[in-house]
Amino acid sequence: MKVVIADHPQSDLSLEENLLTEAGMSMAVADPPCRTPNEVIRAATDAEALVLQYAPITEAVLAALPQLHIVSLPMIGVDPVDVEAASRYGVWVANVPDACFKETAVHALALALGLIRHVPFLDRTVRAGGWGYNSTGVLRRPGNLTFGILGLGRIGRYVASCAAPIFRRVLGYDPLMAKEQWPAGVERAEGLISLFKNSDILTLHVPLTRETRGLVGSALLAEMRPGAYLVNVSRGPVVDPLALVDALDSHHLAGAALDVFEKEPPDKDDRLRTHPRVLLTPHAAFYSVESDEEARTRSIGNIIEYRRTGRPNHVVVAGTKSYNT
Repeated sequence: MKVVIADHPQSDLSLEENLLTEAGMSMAVADPPCRTPNEVIRAATDAEALVLQYAPITEAVLAALPQLHIVSLPMIGVDPVDVEAASRYGVWVANVPDACFKETAVHALALALGLIRHVPFLDRTVRAGGWGYNSTGVLRRPGNLTFGILGLGRIGRYVASCAAPIFRRVLGYDPLMAKEQWPAGVERAEGLISLFKNSDILTLHVPLTRETRGLVGSALLAEMRPGAYLVNVSRGPVVDPLALVDALDSHHLAGAALDVFEKEPPDKDDRLRTHPRVLLTPHAAFYSVESDEEARTRSIGNIIEYRRTGRPNHVVVAGTKSYNT
């Protein structure tokens, strides 16, 4: 079986190569990394398996690669893949459903605490020669604030458990979670608008879908409390960037923290990239040495298990193709 790495942020792929070689498979790496459907098609003309992070797997890609059996992603989200088309073409799609969830949750909480304690703004003031504990405005006691969470999957639930001892209350909303599965210690918001109305700081932990793309726009941001904060470590397109800039410029929001953008990296003149009350990290919430190695190992493990048994370990789309046919 030939495996093609369509795109990768790492400079060293010996981990993947060693795993695949030991399993009797060959590996090729797209150079440069694929960014468009046509680039994927060219790089994967004889690939039976694809590993990717951002490379788009569209219906056109799937139609052009009839020999493709499985797509595996070393992460939770599978939004680069047209999963409906993959199902129609019989292609398996696999992920690592609990990849780096603790790192992402801790990163979200770190960004939230940085905002409410004005850490990046105070740092900037001191470096510019200023001084004064109130030089960046009013700081409020976290124990008097409500911490809101949109999406209570693995990441959202772990954020909640970490935030509970710090904040007055933790408020959550997830329409897909059954009442009997609701996490202890999280108050259930009456609805999406209620969550936005009642949160002093709100973190987003939802996948990118048709329903969530652009979900956080002008209408929802207007519902937030004056002086509230927003944190996004999920997917950039969940938030309307122009609406967020407007909410910050009008001082309706006191600040925002973003680990993800609609375009990554963002343009140098992107208003969110240059805004003085936005805390930024470069899509790093997932990362630790350990989480990176684990996610990559388990993503390759999906392919090895598919070849061995006909089914990957973690199925997102159950394909109809068998490696023996």
